[in-house]
Amino acid sequence: MYAYLKGTVEEVTEDNLILEVNQIGYNIKISARTMNAINGIGSFVKIYTYTLVREDAFQLYGFISKDDLEIFRKLITVNGIGPKGGLAILSVMSADELRFAVLSGDAKAIAKAPGVGAKTAERVILDLKDKVSIEEALSPKENILLSSLADDDMGNKKNEATEALIALGYSASDALRAVKQVMVSEETNVEDILKASLKYLL
Repeated sequence: MYAYLKGTVEEVTEDNLILEVNQIGYNIKISARTMNAINGIGSFVKIYTYTLVREDAFQLYGFISKDDLEIFRKLITVNGIGPKGGLAILSVMSADELRFAVLSGDAKAIAKAPGVGAKTAERVILDLKDKVSIEEALSPKENILLSSLADDDMGNKKNEATEALIALGYSASDALRAVKQVMVSEETNVEDILKASLKYLL
């Protein structure tokens, strides 16, 4: 129903935000990470929203970035992970950290979320492993650039560098995090990415 809301923060807690928009106060459920990203009462913010409509409820869930909203939408498709569970997971990890955990099978990282046990974390990995990718974990600028450089696929270069780091004994999660931090250009080759990534791992 609402793509996003822009307004003034009237009240903010670890799990709820009251946002005033045109003299109307909206109750919005948020994660602890979203709370920490808000400057405080009186600040003007843009909140991306997900609207849950049921017979007995009409609730808004809010996120500071569109990326968090998109990963939340994927999370709540997992059996056993409702909106509350989705917010719990996004309270302890960012959207990219969740992607890394899913791609590397790191159930322990996901299970750190309150109310999310080991079995549920494994289910998150099983259900989302085909819905997330290394490319999604790249910065938005890099994703835009990748789509316009079909002849020089930077995504493939980063994938190769990630696989090389895993072959060297690093976990998939650590390898993904390191490679993500490397800036690439058309002239950058896989060896360059690998060397730069190792600096973040040593």
